Amino acid sequence: MPMIYQPAPQFSGEAAFDNGEVKKISLSDYKGKYLVLFFYPLDFTFVCPTEITQFRDLLKEFKTAGAEIVGCSIDSVYSHNKWIKDDLGNLGYPLLSDLTKRISRDYGVLLEDAGIATRGTIIIDPEQKIQYMGIHNTSIGRDANEILRVVQALQSGEMCGAGWKKGQAFIKG
Repeated sequence: MPMIYQPAPQFSGEAAFDNGEVKKISLSDYKGKYLVLFFYPLDFTFVCPTEITQFRDLLKEFKTAGAEIVGCSIDSVYSHNKWIKDDLGNLGYPLLSDLTKRISRDYGVLLEDAGIATRGTIIIDPEQKIQYMGIHNTSIGRDANEILRVVQALQSGEMCGAGWKKGQAFIKG
């Protein structure tokens, strides 16, 4: 299982985009930027759209912080495209298909017995090393505001106390 400070496992696969386009993406496409790679169990479920649309609602703030977002589940790109078109609306970031479950397995978020990913969030730095990993129960949604806060704290290069927010004082060592 990957750990923080280690190189992120390489991935590539087909991803669905807002306009119905399907395009191959890979980890190397994000070199030089922060990447928030988040895993969710399945399309067309109850908790997942609350997270996916919250990331969309904060996309401008993530982009300002120099971070890109990619969502990933074991669904096909065709399922992703249908869900985007019928329910989610424009996201501004891709949903990656992991039909083989290899990406979920490589990142340590695959629930083998269920055959789906749990709610895993990985923040990868511009040098493509893992700087943050969070894994949630499938029935508890993550908070994109907290993920944005962590990206901003990582980018500061400073010691940031609990609840630190951009613009607040750092801890002096």
